[in-house]
Amino acid sequence: MSDDQTVISRARLVPVKGILLADHVAEGFEAVSAFRPLPSDILIAAYPKSGSTWTQEIVDLLLHDGDAEICRRAPINERTVLLEATTVVRRQSGLDQLKKMDPPRVIKTHLPLQMVPAGFWDNKCKMIYIARNAKDTIVSLYYYQKMNTFSPEPGPWDSFIHKFMHGELGWGYWHDHVKGFWEEREKRNIHYIFYEDMKENPRREVERLAKYLDLSLSDDVISRIVELTTFKNMKDNPMANQSSVPKEIYNQSISKFMRKGEVADWKNHFTPEQAAEFDEDYEKKMKQVDMPFRTQL
Repeated sequence: MSDDQTVISRARLVPVKGILLADHVAEGFEAVSAFRPLPSDILIAAYPKSGSTWTQEIVDLLLHDGDAEICRRAPINERTVLLEATTVVRRQSGLDQLKKMDPPRVIKTHLPLQMVPAGFWDNKCKMIYIARNAKDTIVSLYYYQKMNTFSPEPGPWDSFIHKFMHGELGWGYWHDHVKGFWEEREKRNIHYIFYEDMKENPRREVERLAKYLDLSLSDDVISRIVELTTFKNMKDNPMANQSSVPKEIYNQSISKFMRKGEVADWKNHFTPEQAAEFDEDYEKKMKQVDMPFRTQL
């Protein structure tokens, strides 16, 4: 694919219910909104580049008693389906994929809370939300949009920071996204995970996830799952690292889908001036909520 074709194929952002979505996602949103999940469906929600792929792999292993071979049966995006995926970037839409899957189905979404199909709440589906500190999220998202030729053009780093701060990227403001699920977590039985907690003590978080999913697994199985889902092992696992996505879509010569997986990589990207401006904006948007985000460990 030539550079010209790549530029032409990049998504445009259009507003849907006040939230900017990629045009191909917006076109299918009405059908996604009407989706009726099964009570046994499990939803993993996250703002993009917050650790949802990591969480998907852990959940798949938990559901299959830590059996690594079963969890290599297909690439991650076929084992757990992105609800709003479209045929523009996949062979079939997320909704079509789900019709062919046996329960319990694990579903992923980047939609903010107010756009999650009502059926998930009506059927009291298990719901997991993974949140990552804003600074590391924006760095990871920047590299992702550079390598993902169907995402909107990220532009230069400095302007990308401002787009993030002003809610001009897809899926709405990061701040509203993480707050929306946080504030409803108890009322709606949402299992809320912080990326930094997963990095600090993965065993504790895997055990918490197992308990939430009503699974009783041996210590050995938990240990195996923790080991199988280290960043290095997932990066080397072709069924987890998205290497099966055609290079016309994910150009991993620009940046790997699984790039670093670190906490505090933002320090290698933000200038002191950018960090100060970002922190001031962050304080304004997050002052009404007490969320234990950490930008370093």
